[in-house]
Amino acid sequence: MKRLAIIALMLNVGVAATYAQQHGAKTALSGTAAASTIDLGTGTPTTEYNLEGNSSLGSFTFRTVSSSAAPSQAPSSCSGGNKLYIPIAAGMGVLRSSDGSLLRLRLTGGSDCVDFNAGHALCIRMYEVVGGTGRFQNAAEDGGKVTLTMTVAPVVPGELVFFAVTGEMTGIVSE
Repeated sequence: MKRLAIIALMLNVGVAATYAQQHGAKTALSGTAAASTIDLGTGTPTTEYNLEGNSSLGSFTFRTVSSSAAPSQAPSSCSGGNKLYIPIAAGMGVLRSSDGSLLRLRLTGGSDCVDFNAGHALCIRMYEVVGGTGRFQNAAEDGGKVTLTMTVAPVVPGELVFFAVTGEMTGIVSE
């Protein structure tokens, strides 16, 4: 009887493992960004991004907020010309799939490289998966990571109030 219980438990674990699938995600997305009233406790302004895309996981919306640290020494990829390098201090995001499932993300790093001559910024946000609902309810158990790479430009040139965003999201997500 004990052996039968162990076999049944092993079978259940094996079946559950086949349902928890990791997906490599790489998808184009677009949307807008603007200043936010959300306070992330960094003492710096917060920016909110509202984005949409379509991936192997289906269509989704992604809302994320982040705040910067003080400008610092730029890496070689953001030096020369009229550029400003700004590390990102804090942030979080929620990806909502078309079936209503949510994927919760915590920002682990990132930066903005503002190119004043080109009139846009290259913004990178790196996240870890911290939880989910629906088909993403077990996503945090596999240590998923997602990187968001965006080009952000003012909707009206020279007016730094409302921004158009294009980019891509890459990473590994379990469902």
